[in-house]
Amino acid sequence: MASRRLSAPAPGKLSSVSADDAAGWVSCPGCRTLLYRKRLARDLGVCAECGHHTRLSPWERIAQLVDVGTFVERTADALPPTADRHRDPLGFHDQQPYRERLAAAGRESGEPEAVVFGTAEVGGFPLVVAVLDFRFLGGSMGTAVGECVTAAAERARRTRTPLLLVTSSGGARMQEGCLSLMQMAKTAQAMARLREDGVLSVCLLADPTFGGVSASFATLGHVVLAEAGALVGFAGPRVISETVGQELPAGFQTAGFLADHGMVDAVVPRAEVRPLVRRLLRIHAPGARTRSGPGGGGAPPIRRAAALTTADPWETVRRARDADRPSTADYLATAFDEFCELRGDRCFGDDPAVIGGPARIGDRPVMLIGHQKGHTTSERVDRNFGMAHPEGYRKARRLMEYAASLRLPVVCLVDTPGAYPGIEAEERGQATAIAECIARASTLPVPIVSVITGEGGSGGALALATADRVLMLENGFYSVISPEGCAAILWRSADAAPEAARALRITAPELLDLGIVDAVVPEPAGGAQLAPDVAAANLRRAVLDQLDELAGIPARELLSLRYRRFRSFGERRASEVRSA
Repeated sequence: MASRRLSAPAPGKLSSVSADDAAGWVSCPGCRTLLYRKRLARDLGVCAECGHHTRLSPWERIAQLVDVGTFVERTADALPPTADRHRDPLGFHDQQPYRERLAAAGRESGEPEAVVFGTAEVGGFPLVVAVLDFRFLGGSMGTAVGECVTAAAERARRTRTPLLLVTSSGGARMQEGCLSLMQMAKTAQAMARLREDGVLSVCLLADPTFGGVSASFATLGHVVLAEAGALVGFAGPRVISETVGQELPAGFQTAGFLADHGMVDAVVPRAEVRPLVRRLLRIHAPGARTRSGPGGGGAPPIRRAAALTTADPWETVRRARDADRPSTADYLATAFDEFCELRGDRCFGDDPAVIGGPARIGDRPVMLIGHQKGHTTSERVDRNFGMAHPEGYRKARRLMEYAASLRLPVVCLVDTPGAYPGIEAEERGQATAIAECIARASTLPVPIVSVITGEGGSGGALALATADRVLMLENGFYSVISPEGCAAILWRSADAAPEAARALRITAPELLDLGIVDAVVPEPAGGAQLAPDVAAANLRRAVLDQLDELAGIPARELLSLRYRRFRSFGERRASEVRSA
């Protein structure tokens, strides 16, 4: 089969709606409303009445996602010759010979197999794309599908081009026995090589994605998205019911269920998939330019404690806790140029007290991770006042791994009273989550810059402040324990918090003198909350300055310097610590 080029949008032939008459009306599978076929095509196959996302053919999906005229099909390059492609490796026969099933699936779908892959562009950025076809034996993965997915990943790796995979599958193809099972390992190792070689991969889980596909390449992308309304899981509802006899709860295995349990980065309506993919490609593209940051250049960071004004530590604590003080989300909108939030820890849930994802600052792609408090009472309650649960620190660690894979510097914005101390946090391993986050940061082979923008509370702060450069805003503080906690334990009264704050030496000048922080980001008079744009410009300059200083250091030397930085605390006099 010769390679095909998609030169214009595919016709509005929707693969999962039933035709009611020849005049072009179709019935929505979700609500049974009659819909005009041309309008449904204009709506990308999404019912205007109930929002049901109809299933698309690979060509419809590709036409919606990529720039017109850029897709060149490469499927034939990966498939064996026609005579061999329809060979039945097991001589499998159930109610119908496997060869006859293959032939019928080819006639019904118009495709030689359950996958189409090729090269294309989105927003002018090149990528390799592979799309599974549910019309062909339920999008099941046999040797041909496994070969095409692997070939797509290998092409992406060889050309250092991002990979986009769109899945819709019932799982492994039973008619090919253990040969189909081996495709899980084959495709998973191809995805692992992409991670190791620093090539971006994005997986879009469409309806349905189950079994051997969901348990291999479909969930191994740097970014994993679920299309709105998709059903996704390992064991299908019928398998669960017949194997263990459990009754399934409402909403089980839906895209929303996955998001609630931290398994995907986002649930995306179909109309938003292309813009999101384009944004990811733009953020990660080397040399790509985005909008400029705040004007004025910002004031340089202060590196000598003597140049700072000494304020009462308790007043500094109060300013750091001001509800109007800029948050991580505020700095993302003002000090950074672009950001794409990713969610979930991939094993339990998403913690809104920690936000993160790839971003750009200047001409640099970075991984941004930060605590998020919010401003209003309702926002602060929703964000748990910036006190992260274990899943927040597991998310941070996952994003650090992402950064290491794609060679992105990490920027952390720290503002937390401390890690959440509740019962459920202990049940889910709070201490281990923090320890693993610190340990991974200590061995991350990319530059790390952390900025304490407000409160730096104990180990909950250190989890995001194990860095090559630690900066602090002028009215921030960083402490082993809150002043109130220290006062309650040592003074036997929380009323002694101001006295404890003075004794702990937690302010910017004191910590700069101790060598705990490397530089202080100046704030406008009265605090960052009074002139947030000025504070953002100063933070932006400080971060860019530190990234410039760290950019030329080889990874091995960077790790050695980072180790020596923390190894030196308590070993030498304070004046010597800062030079380590």
